[in-house]
Amino acid sequence: MTVIMALGAVMADSQRPWSSRRLGPKQVSELVIASRDGERITVVFETGDLIEAPNWTPDGASLIYNADGRLWRISVDGRIGPERIDTTPVENLNNDHVLSPDGTLIYVTSNDGHIYVLPIAGGVPERVTNEHPEGYRHYLHGVSPDGKTLAYVRLRRSGDGVQTWIATIPAAGGEDTILTDGACPVDGPEFSADGASVYFNSEAAATRPGHAQIFRCRPDGAGLEQLTHDDRVNWFPHAAPDGTIFSYISFPPGTEGHPPDRDVILRTMAPDGSDIRDLDVFNGGQGTINVPSWSPGSDRLAYVRYPQRD
Repeated sequence: MTVIMALGAVMADSQRPWSSRRLGPKQVSELVIASRDGERITVVFETGDLIEAPNWTPDGASLIYNADGRLWRISVDGRIGPERIDTTPVENLNNDHVLSPDGTLIYVTSNDGHIYVLPIAGGVPERVTNEHPEGYRHYLHGVSPDGKTLAYVRLRRSGDGVQTWIATIPAAGGEDTILTDGACPVDGPEFSADGASVYFNSEAAATRPGHAQIFRCRPDGAGLEQLTHDDRVNWFPHAAPDGTIFSYISFPPGTEGHPPDRDVILRTMAPDGSDIRDLDVFNGGQGTINVPSWSPGSDRLAYVRYPQRD
């Protein structure tokens, strides 16, 4: 493993207005790039602040991640940045954000439950999602290869708990399309590289609470197919741009949801769920790989680890 750069400035609590989660006293965030086969793993940035969910810009030059309700850009070698991307007045951002295929726009999820779009260099965000009297919230995860459609999780809280659906909406705004029936927890929808499928994690086949596996369906919701079949809890499938490989994060058996600070495995698989391989094993979970994070050349993958330091 190669460590290129280590920075550890910690923000005062007064500078952290939106994030309720904190790292432990001896814990750090490591922004990591791994080769496709896991043979080379490089820590490009280390900090005592909580950072989450790196995207790779389409030009291959930068990573964009979330910290303290804001977006930040850093060069892939860790030598330039981090530099803030201005999204004001929408600053209370969830860690779900994706880039348009041409690299000109970034779509973000605000903690007000809506998805917004702005120029990748920064600017005033415009809302994409619709108001719903039922109080639905929207959590963005994917954009179609042609840039025309966003895939998100629709969530509703009620007295009976939380209900979720996989859904899509035109990137320019418009009518929502619901792909799943809301009968079980689902999350992490992302398009395949050819746009023919939507991959996501679901408890549709669960024999116990939380036992999510990776599924896919067509963009109209038809053709549901389970792709992983193991005892672990599998989340957040991400397609490489060349369409030949997916990554996902695998939690220990018995995990419910996608919590932080678990002994997770970063894995890859073929598009049909075969040829599963382990890339890295570490302390992680929430924030590690919530968003699409393959390099444009499909040869590297960015993610975040959260180790304890002595």
